[in-house]
Amino acid sequence: MFLKIHRSPNAGDVVAVCDRELINKTISNDKVTVSVAVMEAFYGNVPATEEEVRAALKRAGNANLMGERAVSIAISMGLLTRSECIMINAVPHAQIYQL
Repeated sequence: MFLKIHRSPNAGDVVAVCDRELINKTISNDKVTVSVAVMEAFYGNVPATEEEVRAALKRAGNANLMGERAVSIAISMGLLTRSECIMINAVPHAQIYQL
């Protein structure tokens, strides 16, 4: 997985995590007009372990997750459920916001 933390003073950090094989790919869904570019600029280019992702998610104000492994970690932590994810061409995507 790739992990990048976007620092946002006074608004909480945004943790972006995606599965490695998705980076710099565009995912489209034929049934709904959705096309998502999974860009290195947003998700980063530094590989992260599951433990590093878990630690970052524990501290996150917000999170953006793309891919089966990234989403599964958040589910196992109780941060969201599978039904709260959207599927884009069989790739799970979730956003978590703390208000």
